[in-house]
Amino acid sequence: MSDDFGIVRLEPQVSAATPATELVWAVDTRHLPLFWFPRECPRGTFWAGERTTDDDIEYFLSGRRDLRVHAVDTDWIDRMRSARVIAYRLPEESFEPDPTVTGYWRSREGVTPLEAVVITEFVERHAAAGIELRVVLDLWSVWDRIVASTLEFSGIRLRNIARAV
Repeated sequence: MSDDFGIVRLEPQVSAATPATELVWAVDTRHLPLFWFPRECPRGTFWAGERTTDDDIEYFLSGRRDLRVHAVDTDWIDRMRSARVIAYRLPEESFEPDPTVTGYWRSREGVTPLEAVVITEFVERHAAAGIELRVVLDLWSVWDRIVASTLEFSGIRLRNIARAV
């Protein structure tokens, strides 16, 4: 995903996740909703897993084991209504599954996108997919409780929010 519509080729680069290796990263379609946000938007996502307790399902997921929640700070909701990102469909040949994160793929070679699709209406996309978009006053305090729970979770761009001291 990018906010740059003009990408004609993706070249491997170093990331915080792989500081010693240059890679092109991709995500499978099942994990695409993790990116239905403005590019730099911090978000916490969470859902029930096999070890999630009934108490955590009741407290965090409104009693629904099948519910997936994406949480953002209130100051991002207006940007979600007006932003756009571009999803690039990439050729599969040079990609291998990431060994540490399910649904993520990586290539050591540069790739030329097969297609570019503009994604907008993030709030509506969440609703249509049955994913609860939870707008919160303090994402850090919610995130701290999620991480301490028995839920499965993923945090993206959390470095973009300042922790209150």
